[in-house]
Amino acid sequence: MTEKTYKVDYLARVEGEGSLYIKTKKGVVVDVKLKIFEPPRLFEAFLLGRMYYDVPDITARICGICPVAYQMSSIDALEKIFEVRIDPQIRALRRLLYCGEWIESHLLHAFLLHAPDFLGYNDALQMAKKHPEIVKKALKAKKIGNEIVALLGGREIHPVSACVGGFYRLFKKRELEAIKPSLKEGLELSTELFEWVSELEFPDFEQEYEFVALRHSDEYPFNEGRIVSNKGLNISVEEYEEHFKEEHVPYSNALHSYIIGRGAYMVGPLARINLNYEKLDDHTKQKLKQIGFKIPCKNPFKSIIARMAETMFAFSEALRIIDEYREPAKARADFAVKPGRGHGCTEAPRGILYHRYDVDANGKVSSAKIVAPTSQNQKQIEEDLRALAPKLLKLPKEKALWRFEHAIRNYDPCISCATHFLKLTVEEE
Repeated sequence: MTEKTYKVDYLARVEGEGSLYIKTKKGVVVDVKLKIFEPPRLFEAFLLGRMYYDVPDITARICGICPVAYQMSSIDALEKIFEVRIDPQIRALRRLLYCGEWIESHLLHAFLLHAPDFLGYNDALQMAKKHPEIVKKALKAKKIGNEIVALLGGREIHPVSACVGGFYRLFKKRELEAIKPSLKEGLELSTELFEWVSELEFPDFEQEYEFVALRHSDEYPFNEGRIVSNKGLNISVEEYEEHFKEEHVPYSNALHSYIIGRGAYMVGPLARINLNYEKLDDHTKQKLKQIGFKIPCKNPFKSIIARMAETMFAFSEALRIIDEYREPAKARADFAVKPGRGHGCTEAPRGILYHRYDVDANGKVSSAKIVAPTSQNQKQIEEDLRALAPKLLKLPKEKALWRFEHAIRNYDPCISCATHFLKLTVEEE
C-alpha cells in the first residue's frame, strides 16, 4: 500500500478548522471524508433557560458574517409561538435588513474568498495587485451592505435592534431615503462585478443535485416561504424535521444533514436561483440572460454567478423597499407570551437556516434546535469531492489540491469564524 499526503497548513478563505481525507484502491476512490475538528460551540445549550427576548441577541452572535439570518430565524420561530401579527412595513424593514446582509456576505465571499481560485491566486491580496479596480469596487459595494445593517441593526456586526414583534425603535422615511444614492451606486457596481465574474473560466463539472430552498408565492425568498426542492419536496417549515435529519459522523464535530430516504442536497445561492428564478427583478434576469446563464444550472463552480446575481437583486430590492416604505404607527406589535413550540426558517446567504424552540408559560426556553446551512451542505460537498477525485488525483499534487479546495469553497462553508486549517491525505491501496 502506498500513501500520499497533501497538506495545506492554513487554508485561507474558509471559516474554521477541517481536513480532507481521500482513499483510493486500485485507482478507484473508495472513501472521502470532509473532517471538521472545530471544537463544538454548544450554542443551542446556551439558550436553555434563557428568556425568549434574549434569543435574538444570543443567536446573532453565532456568526459574525450572517448574524441577521440567525436573528430572523429565531424571531420567526418565536413569533409563531406567540401568534404575533407583524405590520407589513415592519416586515419590509426586516427584508431590507436581510438585503444588507446578503450584499456584504456575498461580496466578501465572491471577491475576497472565491474569485482568487479562478485566477490561480493564493489570496485576494495577490489578486488585488493584478485587478485593483475590481477589488476596490467589491469592497466599496460591500461597505454599502454593511451600512444597511448598521442603520437598521444598530451596528454592522451582531446587530441589536431586531426583536420579537418588530424592532426596538421606529425608522423614519428620511433615514432610509438618505442611503438611496449609495444603493444606486451599489447596483451599478454589483452589475459591473457580475459581468466580470461571468467571464471567468469555469471547470466542466455537473452533478444531479437536489436543490433545496424556500419558495414564496410573491417574492424572492428571504424570511418566509415553504421549503421546496427540484425533486418534488414541498413542505411547510413546521414539517422540516419530518423530512430532514442530522447525524453525527465519527470523523467530524459538525453534524451532517440529509433528506430522509434520499440523502445529500444543496442549499444556498445556486439552489435559490434554480428554484426561484422567476421571482428575480427584471434587471437581474436580463443580466443573467445576457451572459447565457441557463436554469437549471448544475455546475457548483458557477455558484459565484448566482451569488453576484443575488447581490444585484438585493440592491434593487433595497431600493424598491425604501420607495414603498411608509412609517408604521409603532415599532413593535403587541402580543401575549404563552407556552408552545415554534419553527422558523429563513434564507441565510449560504442557504436555509432552521430554528425550533420550545418555551414555557413565562417565555423561558426549554429546548432549542438550530440547523445551519453549512451542516446541510457538508454531505453534498463530500459528494462533489468524490465525483471530482478520479480526475483530480491524476493531476500534479499542487494543482489537484487547489481544485479540491476550490470545490469546497464553492459552498462558502462557514465552519467557524476563527482558525483556517485544512490537511489533505490521499491513501492508495
